[in-house]
Amino acid sequence: MNKILMISVLAFALTACGDRIKPDEETAADDTVNDASGATAGGIGSGDGIGGTALEEGKLVSYEEGAINDAANVLSEKIVYFSFDSNTVADDYIELVKHHGRYLSFNANASVQLEGHADERGTREYNIALAEKRAQSVKQIMLYEGAANNQISIVSYGEEKPVSFGHDDESMSLNRRVELVYQ
Repeated sequence: MNKILMISVLAFALTACGDRIKPDEETAADDTVNDASGATAGGIGSGDGIGGTALEEGKLVSYEEGAINDAANVLSEKIVYFSFDSNTVADDYIELVKHHGRYLSFNANASVQLEGHADERGTREYNIALAEKRAQSVKQIMLYEGAANNQISIVSYGEEKPVSFGHDDESMSLNRRVELVYQ
């Protein structure tokens, strides 16, 4: 626990030394945008995800306090989808989760509730456990990016709150998710 805290403090100290937030290496240099306040935001490349793209082309990255409510910001994407019977965050969603972790690291007063969900296949108990493991996977990535443990809470709904009521693969894929709900 002390190691995680020390790493988080070190990461925060190193990022605080910079005069602006830089986009990831994967972000093209010509996609960088400076706004009137001098804050830097980078464009995001596309990635295929279930029900749309995880990181839509042209979205900006900003970790300022209100950034999670800006539709033009990558942080406006708040759903991570999962494969059947898996709690592994897919490659399409890793960068999205990392950005949310960085947002929390820059905004100590922010907090998020990770709501884990599963499709209707499996027993109720199994689906609650799987949905919690999915939320834990998202949390681990966020912690690695500098978020504090006390900023993240987890709720597992299992199959209890579907967004799609169909019994086909597409409907069930929409129900296998973790929703990031900021407090």
